[in-house]
Amino acid sequence: MAPIINSTLPAFKAQAYVNGEFVEVTDATLKGKWSILFFYPADFTFVCPTELGDMADNYAAFKEMGVEVYSVSTDTHFTHKAWHDSSETINKITYPMLADPTGHLSRALGVYIEDEGLAYRGTFVVNPEGQIKVAEIHDNGIGRNADELLRKVQAAQFIAEHPDQVCPAKWTPGADTLKPGLDLVGKI
Repeated sequence: MAPIINSTLPAFKAQAYVNGEFVEVTDATLKGKWSILFFYPADFTFVCPTELGDMADNYAAFKEMGVEVYSVSTDTHFTHKAWHDSSETINKITYPMLADPTGHLSRALGVYIEDEGLAYRGTFVVNPEGQIKVAEIHDNGIGRNADELLRKVQAAQFIAEHPDQVCPAKWTPGADTLKPGLDLVGKI
């Protein structure tokens, strides 16, 4: 398997449900801004609404950073609408919910479960040039934390603006960074 970090997001076209409408989203839609593709197994399930609700609660913070969030499952955009209409938690989502019923995008990013027709919990942070900067895949019983994802995006954006620096463990905006060099070898 080829490394996915710094690879270019594959070409795709998907229908999405967002703010009461069906819209088309493509890889070109993501170009020019930071984006998160947030894969989950299926609508009308158990861990999924807790994660998508957590993302909805943090969506304004992501938007302030110039980041668009896209949740993705192998359900159809019609199913996304039905879930949105019937669940109090999902009803608060205002980010696009992408439909990947053929599994094209899920397969391309290595999260598709062939035997089940579902996706693993995959999170991908994509920079404005379309390169994948963060890739994380969880087993489906393990929920994610939007606060930690927010911190990772902040670090990725910082490094994009300061390529001569790196962010140490638990780095948050305003904290010290490191400048790699011979003088740091063995000193940390």
